[in-house]
Amino acid sequence: MKQICVIDGQGGGIGSAIIKKLKVVYEETIEIIAIGTNAIATAQMLKAMANRGATGENAVTHTVKSVDVIIGPVAIIIANAMMGEVTPKMAEAVSSSPAKKILVPLSRENIEIVGTPSIPLPHLIDLLIQENLKKWLDKIKDEQHV
Repeated sequence: MKQICVIDGQGGGIGSAIIKKLKVVYEETIEIIAIGTNAIATAQMLKAMANRGATGENAVTHTVKSVDVIIGPVAIIIANAMMGEVTPKMAEAVSSSPAKKILVPLSRENIEIVGTPSIPLPHLIDLLIQENLKKWLDKIKDEQHV
Protein backbone atom coordinates (compact mmCIF):
# COMPACT_ATOMS: atom_id res chain seq x y z
CA MET A 1 0.00 0.00 0.00
CA LYS A 2 1.38 3.40 -0.98
CA GLN A 3 1.92 5.90 1.81
CA ILE A 4 0.96 9.50 1.14
CA CYS A 5 2.08 12.16 3.60
CA VAL A 6 -0.04 15.31 3.66
CA ILE A 7 1.72 18.21 5.39
CA ASP A 8 -0.02 21.42 6.42
CA GLY A 9 0.10 24.09 9.08
CA GLN A 10 -1.87 27.00 10.51
CA GLY A 11 -5.50 25.70 10.63
CA GLY A 12 -4.93 22.63 8.46
CA GLY A 13 -7.61 23.65 5.95
CA ILE A 14 -5.65 22.86 2.80
CA GLY A 15 -4.46 19.50 4.14
CA SER A 16 -7.98 18.60 5.31
CA ALA A 17 -9.50 19.39 1.93
CA ILE A 18 -6.83 17.28 0.19
CA ILE A 19 -7.35 14.33 2.55
CA LYS A 20 -11.14 14.39 2.14
CA LYS A 21 -10.79 14.24 -1.64
CA LEU A 22 -8.10 11.52 -1.46
CA LYS A 23 -10.45 9.40 0.68
CA VAL A 24 -13.31 9.82 -1.81
CA VAL A 25 -11.14 8.88 -4.80
CA TYR A 26 -8.86 6.18 -3.32
CA GLU A 27 -10.86 5.03 -0.26
CA GLU A 28 -8.61 2.65 1.72
CA THR A 29 -6.24 1.69 -1.13
CA ILE A 30 -3.65 4.20 0.11
CA GLU A 31 -2.45 5.11 3.59
CA ILE A 32 -2.66 8.81 4.41
CA ILE A 33 -0.31 10.16 7.06
CA ALA A 34 -1.17 13.67 8.24
CA ILE A 35 1.70 15.77 9.55
CA GLY A 36 0.83 19.15 11.00
CA THR A 37 3.26 21.90 11.81
CA ASN A 38 0.99 22.47 14.81
CA ALA A 39 -1.55 20.42 16.78
CA ILE A 40 -4.59 22.20 15.32
CA ALA A 41 -3.54 21.37 11.75
CA THR A 42 -2.94 17.73 12.70
CA ALA A 43 -6.30 17.47 14.47
CA GLN A 44 -8.16 18.90 11.47
CA MET A 45 -6.45 16.48 9.07
CA LEU A 46 -7.25 13.54 11.36
CA LYS A 47 -10.91 14.66 11.39
CA ALA A 48 -10.73 14.53 7.59
CA MET A 49 -9.99 10.79 8.01
CA ALA A 50 -6.22 10.53 7.67
CA ASN A 51 -5.06 7.06 8.75
CA ARG A 52 -2.42 8.41 11.14
CA GLY A 53 -1.14 11.78 12.27
CA ALA A 54 1.68 13.50 14.10
CA THR A 55 2.80 17.03 14.82
CA GLY A 56 5.97 19.09 14.64
CA GLU A 57 9.48 19.23 13.31
CA ASN A 58 10.58 15.77 14.35
CA ALA A 59 7.43 14.21 12.88
CA VAL A 60 8.12 15.92 9.55
CA THR A 61 11.84 15.11 9.41
CA HIS A 62 11.31 11.48 10.41
CA THR A 63 8.23 10.69 8.29
CA VAL A 64 9.30 12.21 4.95
CA LYS A 65 12.22 9.76 4.74
CA SER A 66 9.98 6.74 4.23
CA VAL A 67 6.78 7.80 2.45
CA ASP A 68 6.05 7.42 -1.26
CA VAL A 69 4.44 10.83 -1.89
CA ILE A 70 4.42 14.17 -0.05
CA ILE A 71 1.50 16.53 -0.68
CA GLY A 72 1.02 20.03 0.67
CA PRO A 73 1.15 23.72 -0.10
CA VAL A 74 4.35 25.02 -1.68
CA ALA A 75 5.13 26.68 1.66
CA ILE A 76 6.29 23.32 3.09
CA ILE A 77 9.56 23.70 1.18
CA ILE A 78 10.12 27.33 2.26
CA ALA A 79 12.07 27.91 5.47
CA ASN A 80 10.17 30.05 7.99
CA ALA A 81 6.94 29.95 5.94
CA MET A 82 3.49 29.86 7.55
CA MET A 83 4.47 32.61 10.01
CA GLY A 84 7.51 30.61 11.09
CA GLU A 85 5.76 27.25 11.52
CA VAL A 86 7.87 25.65 8.78
CA THR A 87 11.32 25.49 10.30
CA PRO A 88 14.43 25.43 8.09
CA LYS A 89 14.95 21.80 9.16
CA MET A 90 11.41 20.87 8.02
CA ALA A 91 11.81 22.61 4.65
CA GLU A 92 15.14 20.87 4.08
CA ALA A 93 13.76 17.46 5.05
CA VAL A 94 10.81 17.77 2.67
CA SER A 95 12.97 19.10 -0.17
CA SER A 96 15.60 16.38 0.32
CA SER A 97 13.16 13.50 0.70
CA PRO A 98 13.30 10.83 -2.00
CA ALA A 99 9.47 10.88 -2.10
CA LYS A 100 7.55 12.30 -5.03
CA LYS A 101 6.46 15.81 -4.04
CA ILE A 102 3.18 17.24 -5.33
CA LEU A 103 2.76 20.82 -4.13
CA VAL A 104 -0.24 23.09 -4.33
CA PRO A 105 0.85 26.54 -5.58
CA LEU A 106 -0.70 28.47 -2.71
CA SER A 107 1.46 30.63 -0.50
CA ARG A 108 0.97 33.59 1.75
CA GLU A 109 4.68 34.21 1.57
CA ASN A 110 6.10 36.98 -0.59
CA ILE A 111 6.66 34.49 -3.40
CA GLU A 112 4.99 34.32 -6.78
CA ILE A 113 5.36 31.26 -9.01
CA VAL A 114 5.43 32.38 -12.63
CA GLY A 115 3.15 30.50 -15.00
CA THR A 116 0.78 29.36 -12.29
CA PRO A 117 -2.79 30.36 -13.07
CA SER A 118 -5.05 31.61 -10.31
CA ILE A 119 -7.31 28.60 -9.71
CA PRO A 120 -9.64 28.07 -6.72
CA LEU A 121 -8.43 25.52 -4.15
CA PRO A 122 -11.08 22.85 -4.93
CA HIS A 123 -10.01 22.86 -8.59
CA LEU A 124 -6.33 22.69 -7.61
CA ILE A 125 -7.06 19.65 -5.45
CA ASP A 126 -8.91 17.97 -8.33
CA LEU A 127 -5.91 18.61 -10.60
CA LEU A 128 -3.52 17.35 -7.93
CA ILE A 129 -5.40 14.06 -7.56
CA GLN A 130 -6.72 13.43 -11.07
CA GLU A 131 -3.66 14.56 -12.99
CA ASN A 132 -0.49 14.50 -10.91
CA LEU A 133 -1.10 11.76 -8.33
CA LYS A 134 -3.01 9.46 -10.69
CA LYS A 135 -0.25 9.69 -13.33
CA TRP A 136 2.40 8.89 -10.73
CA LEU A 137 0.47 5.96 -9.25
CA ASP A 138 -0.29 4.58 -12.74
CA LYS A 139 3.40 4.85 -13.68
CA ILE A 140 4.44 2.97 -10.55
CA LYS A 141 1.81 0.28 -11.21
CA ASP A 142 3.03 -0.12 -14.82
CA GLU A 143 6.67 -0.40 -13.70
CA GLN A 144 5.74 -3.13 -11.22
CA HIS A 145 4.05 -5.19 -13.92
CA VAL A 146 7.00 -5.10 -16.33
